[in-house]
Amino acid sequence: MTAVLDNIGLLWTGFWTTILLSVLSGAVALVLGTIVAGMRVSPVPLLRAIGAIYVAVVRNTPSTLLFFFAAFILPELGVQFSYFVFAWIALSIYYGSFFCEVVRSGINSVSVGQAEAARALGFNFTMTLGNVILPQALRTVVPPLINTFIAVVRTSAIAGAFGVAELFAMMNRLANKESHAVLLILAAVAVLYLLITIPASLLAEFLERKAAFSR
Repeated sequence: MTAVLDNIGLLWTGFWTTILLSVLSGAVALVLGTIVAGMRVSPVPLLRAIGAIYVAVVRNTPSTLLFFFAAFILPELGVQFSYFVFAWIALSIYYGSFFCEVVRSGINSVSVGQAEAARALGFNFTMTLGNVILPQALRTVVPPLINTFIAVVRTSAIAGAFGVAELFAMMNRLANKESHAVLLILAAVAVLYLLITIPASLLAEFLERKAAFSR
């Protein structure tokens, strides 16, 4: 137990770094995914094609490969950031494709009559999507959006292998330093991850029940 208590500061630093990386990546990925979802239902064939290619390529690429590209290829191209920012970029691009499909499913769940009524009132595509379709679509997909955010938290552990001092990286550091207490350190890190994911899961279940009740 002393191995954990003596290094609680390191674990706490990794815990908050994981939260910060996950929240920032989730927020950017949600915005990116919403924009691409709009492109995928756009009446412009070129936008639909770009959105479809982005989703098909990124979703079928291992997330580790995106981290590798961000951390090692971008600096070769003259892009210089900290490893934290590179991990942020990789996670945002990767999960933007997943958020896109969740938002697109919400858009498809909205009645076609809603869009037809908006067009009858003189709304163009952007106004219809932004003012009529998306507010309803996002309300119906809040639980899967939160589930995707939980996946962002889990995947953020890869950042530890690329120099980011998040929770998984701190676990490796402590496991090497306190090799006699590896199981205790693993248990402590697991508890810290659960402190992030369980409240998010409970929030998703609550919102799902609330949405079902309102329907």
